[in-house]
Amino acid sequence: MKGICILGSTGSIGVSTLDVVARHPDQYNVIALTAHTNIEVLFEQCLRFQPDYAVVVDEAHAQLFIKKIENTAVKNLTILSGSPALEKVARLEKVDSVMAAIVGAAGLLPTLAAAEKGKTILLANKEALVMSGDLFMQTIEKSGATLLPIDSEHNAIFQCMPANYQTGQTAKPVRRILLTASGGPFRETPVKELINVTPEQAVAHPKWDMGRKISVDSATMMNKGLELIEACLLFNIAPDAIQVVIHKQSIIHSMVDYVDGSVLAQMGNPDMRTPIAHAMAYPERFDSGVSPLDIFEVAHMDFEKPDLERFPCLRLAKEAIEMGGMMPTVLNAANEIAVEAFLNEQIKFTDIAILIEKTMHYFTQEIIDDLTHTIQNFSNEPSCALNLILAVDARARVETKTFMAAF
Repeated sequence: MKGICILGSTGSIGVSTLDVVARHPDQYNVIALTAHTNIEVLFEQCLRFQPDYAVVVDEAHAQLFIKKIENTAVKNLTILSGSPALEKVARLEKVDSVMAAIVGAAGLLPTLAAAEKGKTILLANKEALVMSGDLFMQTIEKSGATLLPIDSEHNAIFQCMPANYQTGQTAKPVRRILLTASGGPFRETPVKELINVTPEQAVAHPKWDMGRKISVDSATMMNKGLELIEACLLFNIAPDAIQVVIHKQSIIHSMVDYVDGSVLAQMGNPDMRTPIAHAMAYPERFDSGVSPLDIFEVAHMDFEKPDLERFPCLRLAKEAIEMGGMMPTVLNAANEIAVEAFLNEQIKFTDIAILIEKTMHYFTQEIIDDLTHTIQNFSNEPSCALNLILAVDARARVETKTFMAAF
C-alpha cells in the first residue's frame, strides 16, 4: 500500500482525492490530512480514514480540534499546527505520494519540501510552480521525485504526450498544446457590464465546483493564465506554442498537436476525480467513480478564441512568462491580493487586472537586483533562490496593497 499525505484535504480537490482513496482501500493508506481552519470536515475525515497525523494550520482552530477529537474513535492521531507542520508531514518517511492541493502561495513550501524528499507529487496547486518556476523543476530532477499534474487540463496534456513521457522533458514530436478553458460565468457578458460583477456572481462557476479564490480566477481567466505558465514549465514548451481555446462544454480537457498533423484530445465528464485517479494509479488505471461520457448527450462541441479585452488577466499572464525571471511570482502575488480584495468588496471586478498590471510595471530589474542584494548572505544557492522568490512575493503583495489604497 502507498502512504498518502493530502495537503488541503478539506477543499474540493482533497475531498475528491479521499473519495478515490475510499474506492481503493487496498492500495492507499492515509498518513496525513491538513486543513487551515475547516475542522468540521477534517474531523469527519479523520473519523473515517484514521490518519497518523492531522495538521490544522491556524493554531486557535488546532486547539479546538484537539478538544473535538478527544474521546472519539480516532486513535493514535498526532495533531500539529502552524505552517511548518505542513512541511513536516510532506517529508514523512511513510508518505509515498503527496497531493498538493493547498490554494495559493501557502502551498509552495510544503510542496517544495515533498519534492526535495523525492516523493510522488500530485500537483493541484498551480501557484507553487508559477512562483518557483525553474527552482521547483530543478528540485524535482535533482531528487528524482515524480511530478504528476492534477489540473484537468495539464493532466489531459500529460495523457496525450508520447509514451513514457516525463514532466519537464521536451517532447520533440509535439508542435503545440491546445489548452482548453470553459470561459467561466462571464464569457458572454458585455464587457462594459463587468465592472458591476459581484463576488457571488464570480464564484458561481457554470461547470466546476471550486473554492472562492479559484472560481474568481476562472471568471477573470487568470486561472488559465496561471495554467499557461504552468504548462510552459511542466512540458518545457514556449508560450507561443500554447493556444488557449474556449470550449464551454468542458468535455475536451486539452489537446496536443503533433508535427505529423495528428491532434490527440483527452475527453471526459467534467469531474476532478478523473485526473486524480489517473495520477494516483499511474502508470496503471483504476476506477474513479466518474460516470461514462455519453457522447450522444454531448451532441456537439464549440470552440472559440478568448477575447483579451474581456480577459486582460490572460494577457498579463502571457506577458509574465515571456518576461521570465521573477515576473510570474509578481503576477501571482498581485493576483492573490487583488482577488482577496474583490471578495471582500474592497475593489471592483475589473480592478483585479488593473492592480496586477500596475504591480507588474512597478517591478523593474533594478528592484529585483536590490532584493537580490539583501539576501546575498545566504551561501547555499537553492536557499538563496528560494529566499529571493519569497522576498519578491512579499514585496509584490505590499506594493499591490499600496496601489489598492489609491483606488
